[in-house]
Amino acid sequence: MEILLKGVGYSYAEDTPFEKRALTDVNLHIPSGSYTAIIGHTGSGKSTVLQHLNALLKPTEGVVMIGDRKIEAGVKAKDLRNVRRQVGIVFQFPEQQLFDETVLKDIMFGPLNFGVPEKEAERRARELVVQLGLPDGVLEKSPFDLSGGQMRRVAIAGVLAMEPEVLVLDEPTAGLDPRGRREIMDLFHELHITKNLTTVLVTHSMEDAARYADRVAIMHKGHCMVTGEPKAIFSNEEQLQDYSLQPPRSVRLQRDFEERTGLKLGEISLTEEVLAKNIALAMAEGSRSL
Repeated sequence: MEILLKGVGYSYAEDTPFEKRALTDVNLHIPSGSYTAIIGHTGSGKSTVLQHLNALLKPTEGVVMIGDRKIEAGVKAKDLRNVRRQVGIVFQFPEQQLFDETVLKDIMFGPLNFGVPEKEAERRARELVVQLGLPDGVLEKSPFDLSGGQMRRVAIAGVLAMEPEVLVLDEPTAGLDPRGRREIMDLFHELHITKNLTTVLVTHSMEDAARYADRVAIMHKGHCMVTGEPKAIFSNEEQLQDYSLQPPRSVRLQRDFEERTGLKLGEISLTEEVLAKNIALAMAEGSRSL
């Protein structure tokens, strides 16, 4: 599903003494089937954009197109339930949204709320716990008796059970250790491919944006400043500095290696694995030229 923001502006507490401008003239195209990372510092407008992607917020200026559904400033939007079913959001610490007495009931809650028959909702829940790597017998347990990582997977299953076409991830690895972060991000990437999702990742992590996304958008002071492929975005270090951002760790290590050795690795290395491969090739090439 395609999402398009055209000239979107948004102010919190509009027309009050507490009005705060959050977005100004934001133009952002999220193609169907893409994996788009939205990056930027705290206060850049990332989270406000996120809430426009399934009409949790409605623009005070401009237009948001979600598939063929048009949400326009000043025009009352009706029946947004289907939009919110099609665009699922995994918030930071999604396990804090768990509430039901069993894992099965918690995962089934969303689909049942959208009118899915009980048998179908249960089928989805049982398939998802397997797909998300949860242990046998977990469905009848209380979600609050699970480990933190298992609780997060149950919360993710609850979003996926509604079978969204778009999956929006709001800092989904917050609070996880490095291994847990990699496992969750690999899981989302697998789901993106196997379920043919349009995926939007809102993140502070340049490493995650570089590793998983095929498009990157930079937010800065409420504006969408630039969009492009990760290699183009992260190779332009001067532009990143303008928005108080750094390139991924692998890119910084590449620049340091090139300065210290005088060897050029060619294309930018967006991950540590690619960096290690490129260094090995450069070292081999250097030894052959001696």
